[in-house]
Amino acid sequence: MRYKLIALLLCITVIIVSSLAYLLVYDIPQDRYHQHIEESDRAETFYDRYDFSTHLPLVHIDTDGVEIPGAGTDSGEYTVANDGSDRISASITIFDGYDYESNNGSQKQKLETQEYFSKIEIHVRGRSSRFFDKHGYALRFVTDTGENNPMSVMGMDSHHEWVLHGPFLDKTLIRNYMWYNIAGEVMDYAPNVRFCEVIINDEYVGLYVMVENITAGSTKGRLNLTVDKKSASFSGYLLRLDTGSDTLVKNIEPFSAYTFRAKTDFDIVYPGKSNLTPELNRAITKDFSTFEKALYSYDFDNKKFGYKKLIDVDNFVDYFLINELTCNYDAGYLSTYIYRGMDDKFHMSIWDFNSACDNYRETVCDPHIFAMQDNVWFFMLMKDEDFTDRVISRYRRLRAAFFADEYLEKYIDETVEFLGDAIGRNYEKWGYSFGQEYDLLIPTERNPRTFEDSIESMKSFLRERTAWMDLNIESVKQYSARSYVKKFNEVAN
Repeated sequence: MRYKLIALLLCITVIIVSSLAYLLVYDIPQDRYHQHIEESDRAETFYDRYDFSTHLPLVHIDTDGVEIPGAGTDSGEYTVANDGSDRISASITIFDGYDYESNNGSQKQKLETQEYFSKIEIHVRGRSSRFFDKHGYALRFVTDTGENNPMSVMGMDSHHEWVLHGPFLDKTLIRNYMWYNIAGEVMDYAPNVRFCEVIINDEYVGLYVMVENITAGSTKGRLNLTVDKKSASFSGYLLRLDTGSDTLVKNIEPFSAYTFRAKTDFDIVYPGKSNLTPELNRAITKDFSTFEKALYSYDFDNKKFGYKKLIDVDNFVDYFLINELTCNYDAGYLSTYIYRGMDDKFHMSIWDFNSACDNYRETVCDPHIFAMQDNVWFFMLMKDEDFTDRVISRYRRLRAAFFADEYLEKYIDETVEFLGDAIGRNYEKWGYSFGQEYDLLIPTERNPRTFEDSIESMKSFLRERTAWMDLNIESVKQYSARSYVKKFNEVAN
């Protein structure tokens, strides 16, 4: 009887501690701006010009009837503009009446609807998503003379580069919004996001997510990086592991590419091509290879010669866990961003959860395995016992907070509630995609037939995934077991 009572008290203690951790995380205001929480009182606005009502920011893009280039074709190519270029000039107007400056309860006030106008350069973006009916777009805000025109968009920090993500494969519409924001709570940096509705040339095209592009900038919404073109020096730079660039000077072949450890190609995102020289390319290649050579050396876990002095270890742990929890296994192969910060250390930035949470077109996602340990840098990081110990302890802390079942399900439910009628309007336009003849996931039974099915599918995946990780997180120690990594450790005399 006494042992049963002790066991009962222990269970109650665990429940109370977990609940308190969840409540503390969710109820105490965070630095991250979650639109569905901060703007839950948004009033609906009627726009006479479009005979349209929405409580979300409204984006109108005017191309003067010209088709936006970059869409995928049946031949596997991308469309181009009449002059052969990959983008066109257009204009954008953003209608938004929300008061971002005084959104703390009693000080909140309704503003008259504001109109933000700019010239833009625009093209269809993405890889596989270029071939979907609903396109995503890359935007560059410019002046009448073609110079960068930084603007604050929907309360986000001012910049000239933006992405309009149009969820189509993701029938929940919320994957990128949700995981960018949760990553923004867990990690030091993640791109900010806002929901909006979009009209192109007076035609409604659906619910979109406006996203800060990952690049350098002078505000906290972007990375604090600088380069000196003349001296071929830098305070930091940003690389992407994906399919490479059409601009040759942007492509690099660091150590992991040279040794075929990287399965895809590297290109330099920052500095951009206007500030990039062959000398800078070589300097960045050499600098990044120094990190990779240390990581892949026999002394990889040595405090003096190994990787730890070159990376933000906690950042890599969080990147591992967020992508592992969601089975976002493009990470480390495609849409993978790594940057050298002002602290002279390398950091990862999350990007693209469109296929996460069992939404890959083919069944490559198994909620009962770990897979990130096989990718380019984690292949070696996971061989370090200290790193795997950090993964385990960090997972347990996050599981009682941002990875808690209650937190995740409440996040989903409240986001859906916030979107409200915008979901119905989106699927008035794109609802045919629920039909069997438009199935994108293989095999066909994986495709949801309703929006509600898509939401429940993601919830079910997360419940199954977290339950499995709870039972198996300790098993990552196998990758750092002495017998497993013996050949990688420095040779003792």
